[in-house]
Amino acid sequence: MTDGPEAQLMRVLHDQHAPALRSFALELTNGDRARAEDVVQETMLRAWRHPKVLDQSERSARSWLLTVARRIAIDEWRSGTSRVEVMTDVPPEPVGEDGTERALQGWLVADALAELSTRHREVLALCFYQGLSVADAAARLGVPEGTVKSRTHYALRALRLALEERGVVG
Repeated sequence: MTDGPEAQLMRVLHDQHAPALRSFALELTNGDRARAEDVVQETMLRAWRHPKVLDQSERSARSWLLTVARRIAIDEWRSGTSRVEVMTDVPPEPVGEDGTERALQGWLVADALAELSTRHREVLALCFYQGLSVADAAARLGVPEGTVKSRTHYALRALRLALEERGVVG
């Protein structure tokens, strides 16, 4: 890669996201540092091959990178190349107990929620985050209860699809 604008953007992308990506890859590979580094390198290579990632906002770029890393790890696992069994007397150290995985998933969920329509986000916020009943949500929104149920159904369906695209749920 030359030292042009793309190379500079890649360096910035790497500097901003590589630490979080490495931590996430360690989670995905159950603490296997070599495999995690392979996932990070392949993810960055794919980012370089898709220059549109370089032009995204920091949040969108990180979301894209984490999604790609998750898919690479899943593909590797499915192909059987990563199924090496290691026997040891010492259990592995827990990875990500600092809340990294949870924070990354929260970021992916927030990004997926942002894709939903305003009405779908609104009904999910009332029913799931604020814990309102269907009747209370309907009263607050000024719509029939059936509308709240319908919006909730379609909102959850759309959210699931958005999360599947990001590799959060399968």
